[in-house]
Amino acid sequence: MKYTQLGRTGLEVSRLVLGTMNFGPQTDEAASHAIMDAALGAGINFFDTANVYGWGENKGRTESIIGNWFAKGGDRRDKVVLATKVYGNMSGDDSVWPNHHKLSAVNIRRAVDASLKRLQTDYIDVYQFHHIDRNTPFDEIWQAIDVLIQQGKILYVGSSNFPGYKIAQANETAARRGGTIGLVSEQCLYNLAERRAEMEVIPAAQDYGLGVIPWSPLHGGLLGGVLKKQAESGRRASGRAADALADPAQRAQIQAYEDLLDKHGLQPGEAALAWLLTRPGVTGPIVGPRTAEQLDSAIRATELELSEELLAGLDEIFPGPGPSPEAFAW
Repeated sequence: MKYTQLGRTGLEVSRLVLGTMNFGPQTDEAASHAIMDAALGAGINFFDTANVYGWGENKGRTESIIGNWFAKGGDRRDKVVLATKVYGNMSGDDSVWPNHHKLSAVNIRRAVDASLKRLQTDYIDVYQFHHIDRNTPFDEIWQAIDVLIQQGKILYVGSSNFPGYKIAQANETAARRGGTIGLVSEQCLYNLAERRAEMEVIPAAQDYGLGVIPWSPLHGGLLGGVLKKQAESGRRASGRAADALADPAQRAQIQAYEDLLDKHGLQPGEAALAWLLTRPGVTGPIVGPRTAEQLDSAIRATELELSEELLAGLDEIFPGPGPSPEAFAW
């Protein structure tokens, strides 16, 4: 496994990030533990989760599964760079009880203590804001974070789903306050089929020294060889992939993508991950395997070297928007 530093920090993390969103809802605890053991055995040291994973009445379940895995010992916790998130509603029902969501100082304090308990650890390496909070000023957010850092409960702070201007606001506020490292990472939707992050989010992240952690690197399965799988199994695509394939233009685009990779003898899902690893500013994509086989495929992607000819062909099929402001002006 290859490693890199997370943004401008000295923290070394693997070029693949183990996403755990499926742990609980789609993968039971025993299988989840087996996947985490396999990931650690392969050298993946960066694990990502969120307090709301498990969803619905099972919110927090994913963190608990990870906590039970840490409790098995064997230096599991010491070897893992652990990232979790705060923002979502953690009330006990579908309604949102006041101050049990978003990024107020009171919710951040409550949420981090609850996550630490579920995760069975006394610190979180990277504590991430899962979404922007339009109603809470960054001065308040950083005040709450400063306290948690002083208490040793968190070490670094990251963002997720932030636009470029919010990355700038967050880090300019941190710099003005002094003593706060600011955001060191940004999780964003980024893949071959969804490249809008290249306009402003990724440039902002690079300018402020944030590592970029793409989520949904296969775009809901669309980039994972969906047409070939459909032809072989007869099963129709679902979710985001089905919506995209219903559009003749997008279906033709995916067919061209699969044909190109077939010509080069590559698996689509592995090539999509390998492409992200070539992109400037990217620390590593989040992979969310439901099975050990899917994890093995993701690991193989880290060893792929894509030729200039192939990279040019991918750009022709998925050209991306280009940088801002040229993407929408001159």
